[in-house]
Amino acid sequence: MSGGTPVGVGGGFMRQRHSQGYASSGDDLEDDACSRQRYFLPPPPARKTWIEVLENFLWLASAAFILYFGDRHSNFIYLLCHDNRIRRLPLYLGMIGVSLNALIFVYTSVLAWSVQRFDEKWGLKKWQIQSISVLPFATAFGVVSFCLFTFALWPIWNFLTLPLLVY
Repeated sequence: MSGGTPVGVGGGFMRQRHSQGYASSGDDLEDDACSRQRYFLPPPPARKTWIEVLENFLWLASAAFILYFGDRHSNFIYLLCHDNRIRRLPLYLGMIGVSLNALIFVYTSVLAWSVQRFDEKWGLKKWQIQSISVLPFATAFGVVSFCLFTFALWPIWNFLTLPLLVY
């Protein structure tokens, strides 16, 4: 063997692969570890298990069930438009909150794709600072909208309103 560090009482030598000189010295090419060409292939696409496929099917089936059957008398869209049990003001305010949230997401994504200056390599760019500063507003709009929708739809579905809104 060529070089190394002494190990143990027996006086044997063992090559240290993680030492600084391993990759740069030319005397330890007999194992061919550093001189091999490595080809990195992209990993194969992940295959979904049958449990994941079943879960996806159940989520889609339950969403379709809610949209089609609504409250067992009429579908979900008809209920939102015509049912008197729904509290209208919280529903409309929740829709405004979701719309504002969508506008924030569109604004920050358009800002991210805009032309950037190349001389600011290491600092935060203006669009990054602006997109970070709107995160609390987007979070607040989302939480408030969820609460308003829950309050508005509770008279129809009671405790099932919460899983309905999670979809």
